[in-house]
Amino acid sequence: MASQGLTYDGCNFFRQRLVLSTLSGKRVKIKNIRAKDDEPGLRDFEASFIRLLDKVTNGSRIEINQTGTVLFYQPGLLYGGSVEHDCSPQRSIGYYLEALLMLAPFMKTPLKATLKGVTNDPTDPTVDLLKSTAIPLMKKFGIEGDGLDFKVVKRGMAPGGGGEILFTCPVCRTIKPVQLTDPGKIKRIRGVAYSVRVSPQMANRIVDSARGVLNHFLPDIYIYTDHMKGANSGKSPGFGLTLVAETLNGCFLSAEMSSTPQGQGELILPEDLGKNCAKLLLEEIHRGGCTDSSNQSLALVLMTLGQQDVSKVLLGPLSPYTIEFLRHIRDFFQIMFKMEIQKPLEDERKGGNKVLMTCVGVGYSNINKTLK
Repeated sequence: MASQGLTYDGCNFFRQRLVLSTLSGKRVKIKNIRAKDDEPGLRDFEASFIRLLDKVTNGSRIEINQTGTVLFYQPGLLYGGSVEHDCSPQRSIGYYLEALLMLAPFMKTPLKATLKGVTNDPTDPTVDLLKSTAIPLMKKFGIEGDGLDFKVVKRGMAPGGGGEILFTCPVCRTIKPVQLTDPGKIKRIRGVAYSVRVSPQMANRIVDSARGVLNHFLPDIYIYTDHMKGANSGKSPGFGLTLVAETLNGCFLSAEMSSTPQGQGELILPEDLGKNCAKLLLEEIHRGGCTDSSNQSLALVLMTLGQQDVSKVLLGPLSPYTIEFLRHIRDFFQIMFKMEIQKPLEDERKGGNKVLMTCVGVGYSNINKTLK
């Protein structure tokens, strides 16, 4: 274990720092968390995230000062097992799941997490999006098994929440290196239009308008409607759409939109939502790459933790979050990526510029895994 910890300033990229700290075993100190704010210190959703980390690890040491502006975190061993957690309704469950996806394969026992809170909101990736894009990506890195799954038990829209999901993930000893350099052409588009506590007709209206845009490009489009009612529909009304495009080589690109939370700003018509979401998907396809922009950091962390062999992944333009993530990977694992910009030829019509990311893994081996 590295005796010398890392020190950071400010509340940005809070999850990245704690997740990489847990994986690398280096302790981390974060100072000046909203120190000059009217309400200084950690927010509820960040405190809830720390509690979740505490539940899945064994022997973590967390110290927070009285005002909540300084956090010291010394990671323990990833334990896993059955975990129940009430997520803060300020952020959706996707905020917590993104971090859990990075940690879950390296637990001691297979993780079975029940998370309660907001399943769909406009800011974070929704559970449907992660299910359709993150899970196939993890399978490419050799994280396999019947256990890798998400199940939406109850839907809960912002701001009330009341949703519940079940996430199970098997443990794996090592991550295999990958060569994902050619995503291939789009062969089909799938999607889910969901509605809760509103007329079931809303979902059909979303589907019609989304198909109106996408039918110009592809015949193979299927969008399911998912209308949950009664106890499974959470506490707030709302609707939304998640679209996923699958390529010939098994890469998934996705886009999503949710309705504005009740009592917060402009209302949106289901027709507009369907049309805008379809355009977002087309923009994501234009950016291209072997993963979409919401899963870039998951792909990079799995490349970093792979065997001591070369991994290559083709990504679209890097999002600001991913760029910061690369800096943190350099801090925690001393791994630098080689980046090559690939410009598609004029006549290829393959969208925007791509970045080919290459690195040699650190050879991370799951020491927590129990020997059978």
